Amino acid sequence: MRIKALLGHREVGVAVALVVVYVVFMSMKKEFLSAGTLGDIVTVAAELGTVAVGVSFLMIAGEMDLSVGSNFALTCMLLAMFITRFSWNPYLAFVVVLACAAGIGALNGLVTLSARIPSFITTLGAMMFWRGVALYLTQGWPISVFADVPLLRWLGGAKVYHTFHISAVWWLIIGAVFWVTLQKTAYGNWVFATGGKRAAARALGVPDTRVKLVNFILAGVMAGLAGCLQLGRMGSMSPVWGQDLPLEAIAAAVVGGNSLNGGVGSILGAMLGAVTMASIRIGLVMVGAPAYWYMAFVGFIVVAAVALNVRLGEVISWHR
Repeated sequence: MRIKALLGHREVGVAVALVVVYVVFMSMKKEFLSAGTLGDIVTVAAELGTVAVGVSFLMIAGEMDLSVGSNFALTCMLLAMFITRFSWNPYLAFVVVLACAAGIGALNGLVTLSARIPSFITTLGAMMFWRGVALYLTQGWPISVFADVPLLRWLGGAKVYHTFHISAVWWLIIGAVFWVTLQKTAYGNWVFATGGKRAAARALGVPDTRVKLVNFILAGVMAGLAGCLQLGRMGSMSPVWGQDLPLEAIAAAVVGGNSLNGGVGSILGAMLGAVTMASIRIGLVMVGAPAYWYMAFVGFIVVAAVALNVRLGEVISWHR
């Protein structure tokens, strides 16, 4: 019974992938399991994972957002500009930029749903448009926040233990909220129903259009928040940040058991997927591998984890 219960979870594939990653890198570098390295991994995973949680929620509803990387860069750039150039109250600036991030997500949803075009196309255009806006506003130059800003410390700059940044705490809280929402509430059932069988869900009274729009907004807010977390940790921003973030977030979600077709997914799986991606990134740096190997490893892990999830699904169906 325990084995069947374990196989019933979408997180098995990513858990196996994560174990493999750790075994490989530990065999090459024993320091990979040190507290300092684990702190670095969790810190990177927190920023990627915050985006991945929002993207997963949207994917389960049957849509995707390729503009999260541009939203990520634009939001933290605006926060840095408001604080340094316009001397805004940091907390007011934080609320405003998250509202902007939500607005980008809402616009993606409204265009997709009203024009009835694939979200892939809508958000691909949004990705290029908002990246261009970020580059225009900064003329391509990075912005640094040299002043001691308590908000930024509490977003990502402060450390709770050794190399573990406070951003990891916010990520865990966000993940818990999204997990409870998806698994324990009526809205979570609506999300699964909307992404799985939209026509049937609509016939049963599920407000599918509203669900998709809300999830677009949530994906935008999570992308913007992740940008603010990274600004808090780094103390600076660049308009070219997050160029690979959409693919990394989608990869983390897919590795975690989320289906590109919608209707199937796991918030915990997406979070483990983000840890897996961060582990690969940090591990490659530690063993001295060229940076471009990161995407190659990610590609391999994505295919392997999806294949494993498909096989587990077949095993579960056979046992039933």
